[in-house]
Amino acid sequence: MAHIVVLGAGLGGVPMALEARKELRKEDRITVVSDSATFHFTPSNPWVAVDWRKPEQIKVELAPMFKKKGIDFIHAAATKVVPQDNALELDNGERLTYDYLVIATGPQLAFDEIEGLGPHGGFTESICHVDHAADSNTRWQDFVKNPGPIVVGAVQGASCFGPAYEFAMILETDLRKRKIRDKVPMTFVTSEPYIGHLGLDGVGDTKGLLESEMRNRHIKWITSARVTKVEDGVMHVEEVAEDGSVKKTHELPFGYSMMLPAFRGIDAVRDVEGLVNPRGFILVDEYQRNPNWKNIFGIGVCVAIPPVGNYPVPVGVPKTGFMIESMVVATARNLRADFDGKPAENLATWNAVCLADFGDGGVAFVAMPQIPPRNVNWSADGGWVHMAKGAFESYFLGKIKRGVGEPFYEKAVFDMLGIHKVKAKT
Repeated sequence: MAHIVVLGAGLGGVPMALEARKELRKEDRITVVSDSATFHFTPSNPWVAVDWRKPEQIKVELAPMFKKKGIDFIHAAATKVVPQDNALELDNGERLTYDYLVIATGPQLAFDEIEGLGPHGGFTESICHVDHAADSNTRWQDFVKNPGPIVVGAVQGASCFGPAYEFAMILETDLRKRKIRDKVPMTFVTSEPYIGHLGLDGVGDTKGLLESEMRNRHIKWITSARVTKVEDGVMHVEEVAEDGSVKKTHELPFGYSMMLPAFRGIDAVRDVEGLVNPRGFILVDEYQRNPNWKNIFGIGVCVAIPPVGNYPVPVGVPKTGFMIESMVVATARNLRADFDGKPAENLATWNAVCLADFGDGGVAFVAMPQIPPRNVNWSADGGWVHMAKGAFESYFLGKIKRGVGEPFYEKAVFDMLGIHKVKAKT
């Protein structure tokens, strides 16, 4: 019998535990450790922030669901990963030992790296966590009573740009529904070298689609932007040229702002030599294993992935959605191979499938693989994306409530479309 500990219970950790329960032996023990008692569907956070969803609608209580699946659950935060002892130290004083550890914590939000950024002591909102989104909604309800300029975007070093585009468009849609759009100038500020880059050097014609969407909605934009400081009601931004020089400075007034921060690894892993890179992200090989601690795996946003290019303003690579699910399946199968005395051979495809909702439409794209050059490089827009995002929310939350990782029919549909989560090494 082996004891597998999954650290984290978000979009990576919960599917990881469920997939491990399916793939591993009956006698193997699986324990999930999380600082949250609930799973929440992060892609719905922009809707929570404008009161289109209530927080409880996108949450699932973890302990009852895991109990039904024969998975242990500890509601506690990890304070330190100790690889040499195969142990986790928890904030409840417990020391938990493991045979295998899968780190799926997601990131720490680095608001403190820019003065005045973020919801805790800063002047900008966040949709990175459901609690942040709920607080943002409180501010939004105040804002619409006394509207003014809006600034939305992603700062230097950010690696997840889709939610920023989604939120800007959703705010714009909500303002039109309230008949006050004419009172609100909007500016999109991003570290990307061009609109629609998304940390992926674009997918299909995301540049053209998103630029067109922003023109149609009268949203101005600043690219290659470096936020230097945020004050109450004013954002200070440097627009950077290709040679790294400052081309222009901007002082952007705002009555409401949401800026996605840069990410880094959580405190429990950040200084563990051989486990993480300088930003605290988990180092993994092609099989999702840490090269120095072979019984430690990493999946999701917490893993280290190099950027797709070198830009004057740092631009990270997204590690979300279908890409995480591909890491989950590969990790579960490689764990089983190790238990069976076989070599690891399952590689995550890192394909990207995204539905970006704009409140009354949206953009969808498929990148196979996520990092160019690609075999599939497709994007499209339309009102169907908004409906599809809502349907996917219901479907995914239903899976989590039932404790199901990947139903056979889901795999069959993706296989039919030629979109696979795992491939064998050639």
